[in-house]
Amino acid sequence: MSTARAEALSRMLRGARARVNAATKAAGRSDTVQILVVSKTYPASDVRILAGLGCTDFGENKAQEAASKAEELSDLDIRWHMIGQIQRNKAKSISTWANVVESVDRASIIPLLAAGNSPTEVLIQVSLDDPTIQGRGGADPAQAVELAHMVAETEHLTIMGVMGVAPYPGDPVRAFARLRDVSQRIQEEYPHARMISAGMSQDLEQAIASGATQVRLGSAILGNRTYVQ
Repeated sequence: MSTARAEALSRMLRGARARVNAATKAAGRSDTVQILVVSKTYPASDVRILAGLGCTDFGENKAQEAASKAEELSDLDIRWHMIGQIQRNKAKSISTWANVVESVDRASIIPLLAAGNSPTEVLIQVSLDDPTIQGRGGADPAQAVELAHMVAETEHLTIMGVMGVAPYPGDPVRAFARLRDVSQRIQEEYPHARMISAGMSQDLEQAIASGATQVRLGSAILGNRTYVQ
């Protein structure tokens, strides 16, 4: 384990926590906003360091990479979140490593997730796209409550709330307001489903002001990614 890397992660995590705390206070909120560390493309060694610094939840978007990390780090008491688009042929296997699946956006994958027979928490990914801007994925807001019903009625799955990605470019404030409205409609049916996963490194303040209970932070904690072509 690199001492320099551990020091860098500690420093960036402190900065990210300070931003989240400041945004929560500015929004007049007294609750705690969860930080989901988006660990995709980063090594398991980084996850181990951050777990030692008190991080409990980590997000991945590729099933194979996530399964490998989860196996390597099985000695840690952490929770894995699937935040990427779900392929039908990977849906069953996702439940073997993911404690939370945040990217349920269509009915066809719900029974496939349950086929793994593992208790799994589910968020409905809601499209927050402006029709004039390239989409970021998710279910039509009008369909979100119906999908929540399907999750709630499926054995091994528990509906916990909603997830959304603000369009870029676009207005994150308007986008997160739409997500909050969908969340409220789902909570009318399922009062426990209060989770709103919204906001990333560039727009966490707007997300928290709009009621996000969890922000998904990658570069703010782990630094800029280098993708292999």
